[in-house]
Amino acid sequence: MAQSETANNSALNIGIFALFVVVTMVIVFRASRNTKTASDYYAGGRAFTGPQNGIAIAGDYLSAASFLGIAGAIAVYGYDGFLYSIGFLVAWLVALLLVAELLRNTGKYTMGDVLSFRMKERPVRTAASLSTLAVTFFYLLAQMAGAGGLVALLLGITNKTGQAAVIFVVGALMIVYVLVGGMKGTTWVQIIKAVLLIAGAFVMTIWVLAMYGFNLSGLLGAAADVAGDKVLNPGAQYGKTEISKLDFVSLGIALVLGTAGLPHVLMRFYTVPTAKEARRSVVWAIWLIGLFYLFTLVLGYGAGALVGSDVIKKAPGGVNSAAPLLALEIGGPLLLGFISAVAFATILAVVAGLTITASASFAHDIYANVIKKGKVDDKGQEVKVARITAVVIGIVSILGGIAANGQNIAFLVALAFAVAASANLPTLLYSLFWKRFNTNGALWSIYGGLAVTIVLIVFSPAVSGGEDSMFPSLDFALFPLKNPGLVSIPVSFLLGYLGTVLSKDTADKAKQAEMEVRSLTGAGAEKAVSH
Repeated sequence: MAQSETANNSALNIGIFALFVVVTMVIVFRASRNTKTASDYYAGGRAFTGPQNGIAIAGDYLSAASFLGIAGAIAVYGYDGFLYSIGFLVAWLVALLLVAELLRNTGKYTMGDVLSFRMKERPVRTAASLSTLAVTFFYLLAQMAGAGGLVALLLGITNKTGQAAVIFVVGALMIVYVLVGGMKGTTWVQIIKAVLLIAGAFVMTIWVLAMYGFNLSGLLGAAADVAGDKVLNPGAQYGKTEISKLDFVSLGIALVLGTAGLPHVLMRFYTVPTAKEARRSVVWAIWLIGLFYLFTLVLGYGAGALVGSDVIKKAPGGVNSAAPLLALEIGGPLLLGFISAVAFATILAVVAGLTITASASFAHDIYANVIKKGKVDDKGQEVKVARITAVVIGIVSILGGIAANGQNIAFLVALAFAVAASANLPTLLYSLFWKRFNTNGALWSIYGGLAVTIVLIVFSPAVSGGEDSMFPSLDFALFPLKNPGLVSIPVSFLLGYLGTVLSKDTADKAKQAEMEVRSLTGAGAEKAVSH
């Protein structure tokens, strides 16, 4: 019944989404008028206030995995699904305390700026850019898969060809946002999306709680009546076997440590004019993100109680359809159309942020500083290369999204977090806090962490060997864990240490001292980034 009803109201759903696209496109085109220099394109001219940037950070961080994937995981697996919310929220606090402000004070546009500050610039920038591209690719897979599943539910499209066409449309829109608006346009899209997402989740949360007399225990009891007590206890998804217990530990480590290495979130701190505004944006982001993850608890258990896990798993889009089906159940086609448009907005905003981060990393780190050795026209060449890169990334992400269609997007994002935590975080922490750390250690950490993580992912059950694998008909799963973080993150830290102590390369003490003062105080940072 739910599927036929959504299909019958497809015109309404498309209309609401089209309205969002038109409004945001107008804003993007208006923002593009002032996008001339590399600073405008990469950092929005550093013209955003702390509250504006805080809302945009929340918009960047609250991806389709947060809304669709986590709600679905809680609806189907209960307690174990909510652990995604806990992991994502705790991860954000780790990112703030360890790297956010230090990164903003030390860098200019990209993570490569920080890593190359006191190292040999060209090899480290190249490594940082390749790592950024890898993290971006895995994250984009999740967003594109979410787009395919969502439209499958909205329009009743069950065939893979139709879903592939939808993924193509989302990718094309993403490319337009980035090409035209740059960081300024993308930031405004993220602000609008964050407001809509949090408002929509709030309305649904109040609506669901009202149905149970604003009694959370009543809601949890109703979910348990439908699916059994397993949804209130640990172990529905993890804990049945020793391997699944290890998989949970691996997932938790990847989630908690991964955010601090996500380049598209860290890049947002370059869009504010001062370190003080960066701190203000952090406070806004914490409140908004924390509130939203509380909403997911109600949405997930609400979907489990009112829709049922069996209906959710059988719907087009699988577990990712829990939030839209809940909207249809409580508010009918109009609420479904609004929530679905919000979910689309979520996907579009996040993929735009990811794309601009990856294109900035390639153009600024590899083209401007490695190929051109810093001798590049700030107003034209670098931005042109960034836009070309955005188109290439868009095409690759469309193809990857079609291949990943149908996967649980919260899990796909967890893989991106594992890559970020393994390839980026050890190098960032060593660069900021270990005086002896040198170029050799940075290269060992980035390339070694990246290689180990990707190899383990390729040979994991997430890719082959199981019914829910990316390629279920094949079986080359030699590594037993679905998430490689438990192995890849310690290996990357070890490689960074060994690369440093076994190298005859000595750290630049003067540069290291300058980096330490700048990262902790911001002294010299404003002058370095002002153009």
